[in-house]
Amino acid sequence: MNFDEIIDRRGTNSSKWDKMQAYGGVSPEDGIAMWIADMDFRAADVLQEAVQGLLKTANYGYFASDAKASEAAAWWMKTRHGWEVDPATMTSTLGLGHAIALLLETFTDPGDEVIIFTPVYHEFTAKIEALERVVHEAPLVIRDGIYHMDFDALEAGLTGRETAMLISSPHNPAGRIWTKAELQRLAALCDRHDLLMIADEIHHDLVYPGQSFTPFLLAAPEAAARTFVLTAASKTFNIAGTRQATVTIPDAGLRKRFRHALHVHQTQPNLFGVELTAAAYSPRGAAWVDELVAYLAGNSRLFLDGVNRISGVTAMPMQSTFLAWVDFAGTGMEMEEVLRRVHEDARLVPSVGGFGTGDETFLRFNIGTARPQVEEAVSRLQDAFADLQ
Repeated sequence: MNFDEIIDRRGTNSSKWDKMQAYGGVSPEDGIAMWIADMDFRAADVLQEAVQGLLKTANYGYFASDAKASEAAAWWMKTRHGWEVDPATMTSTLGLGHAIALLLETFTDPGDEVIIFTPVYHEFTAKIEALERVVHEAPLVIRDGIYHMDFDALEAGLTGRETAMLISSPHNPAGRIWTKAELQRLAALCDRHDLLMIADEIHHDLVYPGQSFTPFLLAAPEAAARTFVLTAASKTFNIAGTRQATVTIPDAGLRKRFRHALHVHQTQPNLFGVELTAAAYSPRGAAWVDELVAYLAGNSRLFLDGVNRISGVTAMPMQSTFLAWVDFAGTGMEMEEVLRRVHEDARLVPSVGGFGTGDETFLRFNIGTARPQVEEAVSRLQDAFADLQ
């Protein structure tokens, strides 16, 4: 596939491009959208063919089962991640955000504390607070240029009101891949304090050469009775618009409660989501992902090298994802001035704020786009901060 092809998504009802001016004050006519976490590449041929198959049936009515999506997901987990999963333990939801909200609503109560490791994907806090639960931040610490969990500080700060832990693995926004040992320590901590574990593993396919990802339940199978694993093809294949995700719940009792909650809310999977997920999780889909990851790794090297050449600006090393986490603290500028330069001078729109403690001097840049766009973004940033050289 030609990932260098620039796809013009302006005026296509794309949130990333058509809402960028409202979000960052930069027009899509001369700006580059680097905020919302979806990619600008053309859909894989295997997905296009699946859509054509649906068109040929000319019927978009009620459908009998989402089993093909679960079976494909189970095949994918085993062949791509070495994690053997029974499809019967999988349940479809309307995207991962829906899954997180419904899990919190079903298994925690208002006033309960939910542990998150900040800075982290802003929707974690949004979902917790919207449901009147309490965010319990466990700030990450930077050592050797990357994030680490501070287990001692976390355990010392527990109040006894915590009922669940929500993790991003690999980590969004910094692309950190948690090690097997770290995941095992988390599992042991959850066991000691009777916490449910909600593991958001949506970025698990976008792992760079030389790195390896370990699914939570592969690292800590003993935690199966208290764990929910959230996965989707949406980030990997850029099909978030289909609103399809999978929640794997090994424990039969927890699974029954969750499915009952889905039934009460009258939520069922989307026909297009089921078909595209089944098509994506296939040998042809795997070959496409291999090409994609190699391309993203090249984008990462280009972007990080260019940004790190700007005096006072430091980008964290990327182990995974298409999201670069860039620290402007070393410029000595107030973030208001940093944003003015990024928005007004560079005409770029990255993600700003909402990631929790530790995000104060950082911006998140989406590099999941054609390389010429990444090159242009780097050039614009260097020009915007040229006076610091």
